[in-house]
Amino acid sequence: MTAFIDYLKENWLEVLGTILGLIYLYQEIKASIYLWITGIIMPAIYTVVYWQAGLYADFGIQIYYIIAAIYGLIFWKFFRSKSGNTLQIKHLPLKKYPFFITTFVVSYAIIVYILLTYTNSDVPYLDTFTTALSIVGLLLLARKYIEQWIAWIFVDSVCAGLYIYKGIYFTACLYALYTILAIYGYIEWKRMMADDK
Repeated sequence: MTAFIDYLKENWLEVLGTILGLIYLYQEIKASIYLWITGIIMPAIYTVVYWQAGLYADFGIQIYYIIAAIYGLIFWKFFRSKSGNTLQIKHLPLKKYPFFITTFVVSYAIIVYILLTYTNSDVPYLDTFTTALSIVGLLLLARKYIEQWIAWIFVDSVCAGLYIYKGIYFTACLYALYTILAIYGYIEWKRMMADDK
């Protein structure tokens, strides 16, 4: 028990990030605009956690998350459909798939090059995979595309294993839970999407 308390004291930022992560996920499942506020605070905390763990791509993505959260907040708050309604949950149109696939491939290539060339990362390919797919996932979320949950299922399950390997155990548990909740989130958004019709 003493070792656990010592771990909590030593890793209090990780624990706080985990708590905020659970709040964020709840808000995301409910499609609450407040997820973007939590989405600004949580990555600010994780910039420190990931830097200390040597997960440099994950560190970098946190800065992107902060910027994307500001964009998402503005987009969800002020965007209206052609009919004047607020942004609704919808499927990603087929014509937009090439953009998101290209975004993933280009992001992956750039990030893996940076990690291999300029860092001492011992997990450059998995770190890059989760980072590049997170870039796509957040873009999908900002537009309220239901497919964002599929991206997060892959990101979260890979991250859970990666964080166990790196010794970030609270965050690993969070991402294992995220994987389960992302499946639930997909089902919940599908129900809400049907209710909106």
